[in-house]
Amino acid sequence: MSNQWNRSSDAQFLVSPAYQAPRAPKPKRAASKVFRPLGIAALALSTATVGGIIASSAFTLSYLTLSQPAPVVVNNAQAVNWVTGAAAAAAPSVVTLSVESDTSSGSGSGVILTEDGYILTNAHVVTLSGLTEDARIAVQLSTGEVYRAKLVGFDPVYDLAVIKISESGLKPIVFTDSDKLNVGQDVVAIGAPLGLASTVTQGIVSALDRTIQVASSEVNGDSSLQFWTGSGGAPISLQVIQTDAAINPGNSGGALVNNTGELIGINVAIATAGGGEAGSIGVGFAIPSNTAQRIAQEIVDTGEASHGLLGALVRDNSEADSSFSTGALVEDLTEGGAAEKAGVRIGDVVVKFAGKRVNGASDLTALVRAQPAGAKVQVDVLRDGAVISLTATLGDASDLK
Repeated sequence: MSNQWNRSSDAQFLVSPAYQAPRAPKPKRAASKVFRPLGIAALALSTATVGGIIASSAFTLSYLTLSQPAPVVVNNAQAVNWVTGAAAAAAPSVVTLSVESDTSSGSGSGVILTEDGYILTNAHVVTLSGLTEDARIAVQLSTGEVYRAKLVGFDPVYDLAVIKISESGLKPIVFTDSDKLNVGQDVVAIGAPLGLASTVTQGIVSALDRTIQVASSEVNGDSSLQFWTGSGGAPISLQVIQTDAAINPGNSGGALVNNTGELIGINVAIATAGGGEAGSIGVGFAIPSNTAQRIAQEIVDTGEASHGLLGALVRDNSEADSSFSTGALVEDLTEGGAAEKAGVRIGDVVVKFAGKRVNGASDLTALVRAQPAGAKVQVDVLRDGAVISLTATLGDASDLK
């Protein structure tokens, strides 16, 4: 079936090691950055205080009881601001998920796609970070009503999933065009961090067209899923919106909205500074609404999503002794693949794809995978000092399986 949703006119799973007690200073080095999917629940730790820092003696896959949804409260109408308005507009379209299997459980967030019960969330939420494809899923609406949900389908490449509840008259989220966002634009994140339903946090768009890499979430040979564990094959690249709005475990699958409450992204991951820190440090990531809507619609229609295939082996185009890259250098081409048919040559440097700048190999991979199979896109390559624009008809990434 086909559903058209409202549109305005116009890194590994966060199971962080325990906090550590202070240690003697080490020589300074560049801080490592770890990109982690937001996880699916509040953390339940057996803790002790050591030197003013919480140290954990155990980590368990148990979770705090989910809180009841809280309405957007307005006690003083004279002091209402844009955050209140955006939250009031979008909150009825955001839900809280409780997910259980025989061995584990968790919680997350989601957004309502259609009046008749289709809901979008993250794949790692409904599969308990890859532990199962048969989890029991319950959905709590902003009104407090609870429904059982069935899994329609999930996409392991862009970490999105669609579930369905048997209810009508729901309020769908309104999608807006994520290609028209500006850095510095006001945003609000809505979800259930640590199981606290209907939580609202404010921030800005910190960066656009950011690429992050997380472990592959493909199903392996014995059908056990591998989401964000670091052992499930080569990393995958996601093109995301970066925001400083506070998002935490449990925000996964929730909404990132603009100042009028329209959806601009699905919250998916946070960065940590390394060393086992968990929680928001002001560097969060959301899958752009355009990508999320395309993938969700395909899952609703067919149970799965397609992804483009360029048919080119590339690496970062960087000078010796430099960590900076100025494009994706083509090292090899698949015979008869989309790149070769479009006229791409070995030695070309891809500098732009589908109108977006390419800084390196991971950027190009993320941009290609964000497109559906069969899409026609413009590929700009640097050849002999001149930029050449080519048109490629992408293949199907499923052919790689």
